[in-house]
Amino acid sequence: MNRPRYEVADVFRQYGEAYCRKYPLSPEQLAVFNLIKICRTSVLGGHLEKCDHCSFERPAYNSCRNRHCPKCQSLAKEKWLNDRRSELLPVGYFHLVFTLPHILNPLIVCNKKILLGFLFEAVNEVLTAFAKDRQWRLSGRIGFIAVLHTWSQTLMDHFHIHCLIPAGVLTFDEDRWIHARQKYLFRSESLAKAFRRIYLRKLRLAYDRGDLIFPGKAEVFGSPAAFAKLIAEAGSKKWIVFPKRPFATPDEQG
Repeated sequence: MNRPRYEVADVFRQYGEAYCRKYPLSPEQLAVFNLIKICRTSVLGGHLEKCDHCSFERPAYNSCRNRHCPKCQSLAKEKWLNDRRSELLPVGYFHLVFTLPHILNPLIVCNKKILLGFLFEAVNEVLTAFAKDRQWRLSGRIGFIAVLHTWSQTLMDHFHIHCLIPAGVLTFDEDRWIHARQKYLFRSESLAKAFRRIYLRKLRLAYDRGDLIFPGKAEVFGSPAAFAKLIAEAGSKKWIVFPKRPFATPDEQG
């Protein structure tokens, strides 16, 4: 049985008002929400397309051109993928996912630029340090492509980075390529512990500098005692670095 095909804009138009009454959106979210609803509709205007051979005509409505719109990102996505393909090396690749614990979500939502920046910095520092450590049979410069994801498949806040990493390093004199093990690059548990330590250190420094905004009443949620409790709880959790199946060749990335 063929089921009707729904797009994100259809869902927004049908259920958006009820959702917004229950879960108020920020001005930025509401602007994106409204643009996606009217993308490629008569509201944004358009033009008439006409076939040169049979004179068939049809209206073509303008797009919203917002970077969050699934209708407007297909060409940009393909261009980005092609640019990344041109950077791939003729070696195997590893896929690692670094995830922040959900206990930090309320703080991240209020400080996205700073705390998601720390996520990239911490992942870079961890991978760079491990690539220099001889216990992993490597000693050189590592490279990787990192892509930020901010929600899960159920569209809940879930801040994590996907890393595509060549299976080896370039020696510091750039004279030789050192191949990594075939089955794994670094031990996931060791990566996770280092990732937790580095990220929480950056978080403490940001708090000491007064760089953070806290949800609710700042004097309550941002008090030294409350922040210390948050850090302690985040530090007691098991942070996740998830290794996905290694790729034998760059073409397997799809």
